[in-house]
Amino acid sequence: MAKLPILSGLEVVKALSKIGFVHVRTHGSHAILNKQTETGKVTVPVPLHHELAKGTLKSILRQAELNVDDLVKLL
Repeated sequence: MAKLPILSGLEVVKALSKIGFVHVRTHGSHAILNKQTETGKVTVPVPLHHELAKGTLKSILRQAELNVDDLVKLL
């Protein structure tokens, strides 16, 4: 398993866009991304900070149903 990288919110938005997430709106300092799946709609808020905290990034990955290796491949 790869080490969790240090990423900005914009880098995470770009990576998630590659797997079908669509930026639907910005609310304050958070980008709201949606993806339609077979089981329903997945909504992931991403803070647009210069550096995301590790716990925040882990939460985003869990919501997007990704692991660290998948994220590293998308970068």
